[in-house]
Amino acid sequence: MAFTPLMQPGRNCWQIASAGQFSLIVDAADYFVAARAAMLKAKHSILLIGWDFDARIDLLGGTDDGPEQLGDFILWLADRTPSLEIRLLRWDIGAIKSLFRGRTILWIMRWKQHPRITMRLDSAHPPAASHHQKIVVIDDSLAFCGGIDMTVNRWDTRAHHDHEPARISPAGKDPGPWHDATSAFDGAAARAMGDLARARWKAATGEVLQPCTQNHDCWPDDLEPDFRGIPLALMRTIPTYDGVPGIHEIETAYLDLIASAKRVIYAESQYLASRRIGVALAKRLTEEDGPEIVIVNPQSAEGWLEPIVMDTARARLIKALNDIDKHGRFRVYHPRTKGGAYIYVHSKIMIVDDMYLRVGSSNFNNRSLRMDTECDVILTARNAAERDRITALRNDLVAEHLGVSPDDVAAQIANGRSLIDTIDTLQGPGHSLKPYAFPETTDTADWVAETEILDPNGPDEMFEPLTKRGLFKGWEKLRDKARRRG
Repeated sequence: MAFTPLMQPGRNCWQIASAGQFSLIVDAADYFVAARAAMLKAKHSILLIGWDFDARIDLLGGTDDGPEQLGDFILWLADRTPSLEIRLLRWDIGAIKSLFRGRTILWIMRWKQHPRITMRLDSAHPPAASHHQKIVVIDDSLAFCGGIDMTVNRWDTRAHHDHEPARISPAGKDPGPWHDATSAFDGAAARAMGDLARARWKAATGEVLQPCTQNHDCWPDDLEPDFRGIPLALMRTIPTYDGVPGIHEIETAYLDLIASAKRVIYAESQYLASRRIGVALAKRLTEEDGPEIVIVNPQSAEGWLEPIVMDTARARLIKALNDIDKHGRFRVYHPRTKGGAYIYVHSKIMIVDDMYLRVGSSNFNNRSLRMDTECDVILTARNAAERDRITALRNDLVAEHLGVSPDDVAAQIANGRSLIDTIDTLQGPGHSLKPYAFPETTDTADWVAETEILDPNGPDEMFEPLTKRGLFKGWEKLRDKARRRG
């Protein structure tokens, strides 16, 4: 049988473009250093497309003469390079909320007064949806795409110390340990990401921006590439809006990745609440020889409403998946610090077998697949060396969460242990991964989760009768199959 590439433009991705260099960047301490170094090389254009930006945060770790604070740094860059245009696009509802953070409104006024700094708000989305992409494009020569926003409460190191002075927010508080990830890449893939950023700018503002034609090296000097000369699949979620059909490449890619897995699915996600993802995982768990599935989640969602919605939906999904999992191949874990504090997981990563590495802004929830604007990238290994590198990146992530070395993880797997057995063997007190524990839920929270009223499957379903909704649509045959095998 002829080999069929998993990633297919027009089906589960927008396009496939080559990157001369690609790096997975884990946690914001490293990302802010890399982004700062890359922006220092900008000559013509910096496009910052995000869910949130906070001018008060510090881009720590720079060795240049520029200011540390993001707001001052943006102004300094524009003054330093007369040919440089800097544009920021952020979610409109989030921007309104942030106006009352400290001196934010003063920063915005200073940016607006600069002739080559432009900030716009993105309202081109359905009601109750958000612009959720996290993209930086520099001179169409380098792009960052992932889950890290340049805002408060994101900075942390991979050590995730219990007490970290550099983590103190502008409000003087320590938000706690935070785990996140993004990617950096150049070449044709970065130029394509520039096209995507300009398309989003046009959708939000109506303004048409011209691409940069003078590409040059913007790669951060101290950032070591994980891959060279690698094709990247770029994919999007764009909701149905204003008569324009929705684009659900990310959803299709998730489902294809899950269906393609032969040995192991490793994922990090802020949420686990998607009906479609749940069905796809359940199908694999009913198979006699399906893959093991390991998901790293935060212990609880952030905020006051999200725990009611997302944590309850997750509890119900996990219980349903556990009931179907007759072979013990499914686990959900939470990372904790040495002192026992839970580390908030905001990263959006999926690694399947030794073949696929996906990183982006989308989560395992309905909104990411149908409601919000999202952007992810997928890298596909083409040879043994690239597969080994993907495996090493996965082991490195697992080791970070367990508080051990990547060699410890690799040694357990080399001895024939599965990923679940490896994690269970290396678990310990202090900094480690803890198994998911079911929370107590209320009838009201269960109803909210079941009806998906606050996490709809798209703009159209927001107005469906509640009787037609359901977190467990499509599960009947899977449950029957599991009962027969049980």
